[in-house]
Amino acid sequence: MKRITGVSPLSGYRLSVEFEDGVAGTIELESELFGEVFEPLHDPALFAQVRLDEFGVPCWPTGADLAPDAIYAQLTGQPISRIATSLKSSEPQKPI
Repeated sequence: MKRITGVSPLSGYRLSVEFEDGVAGTIELESELFGEVFEPLHDPALFAQVRLDEFGVPCWPTGADLAPDAIYAQLTGQPISRIATSLKSSEPQKPI
């Protein structure tokens, strides 16, 4: 999983996101705020309470959270499966 190192709320239900490898950008979430967990985030004051949990996952007090790999894919245009493959190939190999 790609690790997010910074997240900031922006107007219009957008987030500014930065990853540990320097990839950064803005994602728009207004059309994604539906369902029991995400619907309350239409309140701008609640949306602004976004934070990173101990794993670098953007989350809110409502229990809503976002998948870092999906955000990375959106910002880079890479499919999620390709991101996972590149992560596996960059991990140190364990001795046999």
